[in-house]
Amino acid sequence: MSSMKNKRFNLLLIAVVTLVALWSLWPTWRDYSFSRQLSSLSSQQDSLNYTLSHRNEIEDARQKSLKLGLDLKGGMHLVMEVDQVDLFSEKAWNRDARFDSLMAAVAQEARTSDADVVDLLTAAFKKDNIRLSRYFYDIRNTDSEIQGKLRNEAGDALVRAREIIRNRIDQYGVAEPMITTQGNRKIIIELPGVSDENRMRNLLKGTAKLEFRLLREPDALIRTLDRINSAMAAGTIAAASTGKQSISPLYDLVSVSPGGSAVIDARNRDLVSALLRDAAVRDLLPPDSEMLISARPETGNDALSYHDLYLVKKTPELTGGVITEAKATFGSQGVQPEVLMSMNSEGTSKWARITGANIGKRVAIVLDGAVYSAPVVQSKIPNGNSVINGIQSLEEAKDLEIVLKAGALPAPVRIIEERTVGPSLGADYIRAGFQSMIWGFSAVVIFMIIYYRTAGLAADTALVLNVLIVLSVLAGFNASLSLPGIAGIVLTMGMAVDANVLIYERIREEIADGRTVTAAVTQGYDRAFSSILDSHVTTLAAAFLLYTYGIGPIQGFAVTLMIGTAASLFTSIVVTREIFQFLLSRNKMTAKSFG
Repeated sequence: MSSMKNKRFNLLLIAVVTLVALWSLWPTWRDYSFSRQLSSLSSQQDSLNYTLSHRNEIEDARQKSLKLGLDLKGGMHLVMEVDQVDLFSEKAWNRDARFDSLMAAVAQEARTSDADVVDLLTAAFKKDNIRLSRYFYDIRNTDSEIQGKLRNEAGDALVRAREIIRNRIDQYGVAEPMITTQGNRKIIIELPGVSDENRMRNLLKGTAKLEFRLLREPDALIRTLDRINSAMAAGTIAAASTGKQSISPLYDLVSVSPGGSAVIDARNRDLVSALLRDAAVRDLLPPDSEMLISARPETGNDALSYHDLYLVKKTPELTGGVITEAKATFGSQGVQPEVLMSMNSEGTSKWARITGANIGKRVAIVLDGAVYSAPVVQSKIPNGNSVINGIQSLEEAKDLEIVLKAGALPAPVRIIEERTVGPSLGADYIRAGFQSMIWGFSAVVIFMIIYYRTAGLAADTALVLNVLIVLSVLAGFNASLSLPGIAGIVLTMGMAVDANVLIYERIREEIADGRTVTAAVTQGYDRAFSSILDSHVTTLAAAFLLYTYGIGPIQGFAVTLMIGTAASLFTSIVVTREIFQFLLSRNKMTAKSFG
């Protein structure tokens, strides 16, 4: 009675697992069918009509289908590094020229080394006999206490940067991105299917530090430019190379209008940017002031492109932390893209006070150190709304919307390694990977049939179900199939038949000892079970360790190996046994059925 219940349960379990596997893979088959149908259409119009008429089905199938990894589908692999030197510089409270010089040396060393930045910083300060507490935290803190606090800041910044980058990628719409951290300052990113590398690159590396800053008066700008020009002419500041001698070296690069606004020829933007970063130039600026360049050039009457040059207060009136909503849209004339922003209650209150107290003045909207717009405050703004314009395209506006919604990075990040896998190379990998699977599968199937005959057919049936289970679990959990994943499946095939080989050899031994086929099958499964369980458990443990301590491709291999090993245990122990029970009940098995 108990045996009958177990048999019914096993049959029900096999049926459920098979149906669930087929149901999980059905969208993948539909997606493949739609792709074949679209590729068979001869004209773009036919393809468009077919896509429009099956739009929902295509999107649904694509969303639920088995995803391909970066190496198979093509895409981007990026290694980004959080600039901890900049992070620590922002935390310093008593910065001076000596501090800037030390931090510059630390930054230079950090670029060529994987050493802990806190250790590099401590060593640099110790070499100059300076206590860390002179610039960081409380003067009463010891160096070791400050080191601990800086490490906590660095760890927190890395985690926040990873989450903000993940938010940006999710809002961009990349399916199955892989984002992990490595060490204490690197973030590994894999983006399957991304084709617009420039757009993604700009989206990820922008800090999204939004600030609202008041502009200085035009007179202050002109006086500052005159001081810098005089210093350059006198040789106290290295003149930017323009290729010619001049008594007004700055005004060869900067033009000032009668209204007091300054512009730069777009071709000289890099020269002026380098000049403004010079410490000697910064010393000539009014207190709490900074010179910034507009983010986008505008075309002048002479058809040349010019950037505006602004003198703004260094201390922002408001930052992007108060932004709660951002939306890309078009301006009132329906031509110029812009981003509308809403603020929280605290920001709304501050914004109303700032605009009310500065009517008639200009407020610069600064993103990542570049001025996007500098409108004149016409009246008090009580509702917390603001707008970024000066944007060239709706695509750029949407990217701004994404980075503003995701929030600002805690520190600048830079791309230190980038690889792009093209779709054609991915297609070659797919072809090679599936060929290896087909050849491996065929070799195993043929060997099992020749060597074990009917029992080999049962093992082959279980092998097919094993592969279906692995693929369906990957599809069901939205995991990606990568090239190492295919290797894991091929390895799983070998493990699956290896378990059946153990059982079949046991059954052969039992038959050789004179037992009936029915008794030999029972004894064979019972005696081989412990060996099979041991080998599968150790494989699962090894795969788990690979997944825990590995990254990227190693994790992909480990996932498929774990799923395949678990499926192998089920198919080799349960599925083949029920097949034998079915054949034995109909007298379809003899001693020769095992070779």
